[in-house]
Amino acid sequence: MTRATPPPTQSRSTKTGRPTTLWVAAALLFASTAANDIAHGQQNDPPDAGAFRFRTGVELINVTATVTDTRGRFVSGLTREDFIIYEDDELQTISNFSSERVPVSLGIVLDTSGSMVGAKWTSALAALDRFLYELLGPDDEIFIYRFSYEPSLVHGWTSNRDRLTQALRRVRPEGGTALYDAVAEAIPMAEAGQHRKRAVVVISDGNDGNSVTDVDDLRQTIRESEVLVYAIGIDGRGSGARTGRGRGPGLPFPFPGTGRGGVRGGARIPSWPGGTRGGTDDERVNVSALRDLTDDSGGRTEIVRDMADLDPATAGVADELSRQYYLAYPAVGHDDGEWHAIDVEIPNTRYRVRARRGYIASP
Repeated sequence: MTRATPPPTQSRSTKTGRPTTLWVAAALLFASTAANDIAHGQQNDPPDAGAFRFRTGVELINVTATVTDTRGRFVSGLTREDFIIYEDDELQTISNFSSERVPVSLGIVLDTSGSMVGAKWTSALAALDRFLYELLGPDDEIFIYRFSYEPSLVHGWTSNRDRLTQALRRVRPEGGTALYDAVAEAIPMAEAGQHRKRAVVVISDGNDGNSVTDVDDLRQTIRESEVLVYAIGIDGRGSGARTGRGRGPGLPFPFPGTGRGGVRGGARIPSWPGGTRGGTDDERVNVSALRDLTDDSGGRTEIVRDMADLDPATAGVADELSRQYYLAYPAVGHDDGEWHAIDVEIPNTRYRVRARRGYIASP
């Protein structure tokens, strides 16, 4: 199939003010203007418009895109005309676009099983402290889940970092690993966040051995959401010794741009059905399973082998969330309950794009 590059479109911003006695008239005028803009492919939301639908009732397919160059460096300064979106190989009209940093509704899902005792737990708390206080925006809202034998909500939605850190310091690692159950509870909670951009970050050092949630069902839940899912896997060998980063100096996160198979502190770890080779299922992080949870969403999985690399890994997630592009196009109108593939492209071959791979059209 020959794919045609769409013609350039114009952009027009929409601004809304405080409700007044003329609210009804203003709303009708806005609806009329929005409908006309949609017909011409020109509607552009404010950077943090949280609604999934236009006020005119036109449903949007929202896509968050991360763009890097061949060295893994984030690419800024792109415009709507730099992107092409296909759904099921059919060219779509990008009706909404923003390159601004917007607040994020973020869930942290933290492994607190017994294997995290000691240096892993200390390093995890230190990395999360910096993540919460220094790297996220002041308007970001966060919740935290922990999991061992079962998931437990450490703290609900808040932008108060002190409350989150105080709650974390009351946690003591122990027990097994119910990772899938925790993510299954975190995804719906993240979807209820007040901001348009919603994400979940999973930090774990082991393979799930206690969940009742089926991984295929969980993957389906993620596909039905718009939540970006990231996973940072801590290599279960737990030696703590550096093995060499295997990366050039100054090369920023992510590497090499798609996040597939990237490993900090050493060589790449191959994926195996029951986990990674060289350890038992409950002591080695299951890279393949983590990728199954992250990749369809537009997020990614990274493996760290040295606890010193946990801090730059979490910093990389925060950096990525602040440098992404928001795109949307009017929904085609599917209601078949089927998976519909999304392909985001940039004609410039020096750039790589990572975005959600599709969505399930709920009947």
